[in-house]
Amino acid sequence: MLANYVLLDLETTGATPLRDRITEIALVHFKDGVELARWQTLVNPQTNIPDFIQGLTGITNEMVEDAPTFEQVAGELLDYLDDAVMCAHNVRFDHGFLKTEFKRIGITLKQKVLCTVKLSRKLYPQYKSHGLSAIIERHGFTCSQRHRAMGDVEVMAQLIDLAKRELGLEKLESAVSELSKKMSLPSGIDEDVIDDIPETSGVYLFFGENNLPLYIGKSVNLRARVMSHFSSDHSSTKEMRISQEIKRIEWIETAGEFGALLLESRLVKERQPIHNRQLRRERQLCSWFLSSDADASPLLTLVREDQIIPENMAHLFGTFRSKKQATDALRNIAEEHALCLKVLGLESGKGACFGSQIKRCKGVCCGKESPTLHYLRVQQALIYFKLKSWPFKGRIAVKEHNVESQKTELHVFDQWRHLDTLRSEVELDDFSDSKQLLAFDLDTYHLLSKQLSKGHFNVINF
Repeated sequence: MLANYVLLDLETTGATPLRDRITEIALVHFKDGVELARWQTLVNPQTNIPDFIQGLTGITNEMVEDAPTFEQVAGELLDYLDDAVMCAHNVRFDHGFLKTEFKRIGITLKQKVLCTVKLSRKLYPQYKSHGLSAIIERHGFTCSQRHRAMGDVEVMAQLIDLAKRELGLEKLESAVSELSKKMSLPSGIDEDVIDDIPETSGVYLFFGENNLPLYIGKSVNLRARVMSHFSSDHSSTKEMRISQEIKRIEWIETAGEFGALLLESRLVKERQPIHNRQLRRERQLCSWFLSSDADASPLLTLVREDQIIPENMAHLFGTFRSKKQATDALRNIAEEHALCLKVLGLESGKGACFGSQIKRCKGVCCGKESPTLHYLRVQQALIYFKLKSWPFKGRIAVKEHNVESQKTELHVFDQWRHLDTLRSEVELDDFSDSKQLLAFDLDTYHLLSKQLSKGHFNVINF
């Protein structure tokens, strides 16, 4: 069977995704043949459930009245679906509803799917009907609640388990492989190339006619992620364009997800692939520098990326991709905390600021509030945006090890800058002190901050 898959079923208010809504979701997550988790939830469809559907499923309007909406459960559902193949009975129905629901909340679902109706036909071609009711009757399966999501998922699980026992794992895997390989591969890309891609963490690169990458991506399962790009049901215009233009695929394995994230970020900036807009876009990174003098005017100065340096980190607040974004953010903070725009540096002129006249400033600009108190309030208002000072005395190496592949990587950092990725502690001993410190990079800062906050990485000080 598949290495990583989710058996899923939905109950809905009808059969049309654009008009009808989901009322229940259930799934069972399997990895390497072992059940990892079960999850089910009623969903408030935010619309009436027709009487016929209530009679069929047993799900009433009263039952879903206090249930979460799809938007409220979407994140948890995505966690289960991440890098897994979604298997469902008549999967086009379930997949269509999920894509539509995710689209309503601004998310484009990209999911590899497998239909268990087609799987049943391939495994048991002697039978005419392959609906769940027919499968239950002929195989003598038990079903706790027919037309309820988890009950139907359990029937699919029983079908797969029966096929393993009756037909053998080899035949089951062969049938799944044939159904899974029905991808609309770009011309020039052979299925053997896809088969060679490992199911490990890493970065993949799509190329067109020349050596400039079309797209660079990362995944904890390279093969599954690359295959998802070649679904015959393309989820976006960009996916379709990439599939039409691609002529060659390359990949680089990493020890884990952190290394893949770092490598993807670096390669996108270096090689500027035309379809990676978010990571490759040019920035005018800037931050607010807070004076250490409460009487300074202005208190805040906008500094550019080359001034986001270790010596300034304790005085820097926020990272913004444009002057407008930085200014808008500071105006919102000032309004929320009744700070003086004039003293902050966002308003010019003599005398009291305009905000003090309409009670939006407590009057530091006209002697009604002391500069010291105002300064303390500024510090408090900005605390959420404060950039973290480097928490180590010198350089560190974040060690990442993959037990299955036995691959080890040591990611070397100093002052939030990623200096290099090494393969062993021997290389770490020989690491040159002359390694040039790179410019501050916002993506690297966020990636490392997030990893350090998790606290489960082996950090080596050297």
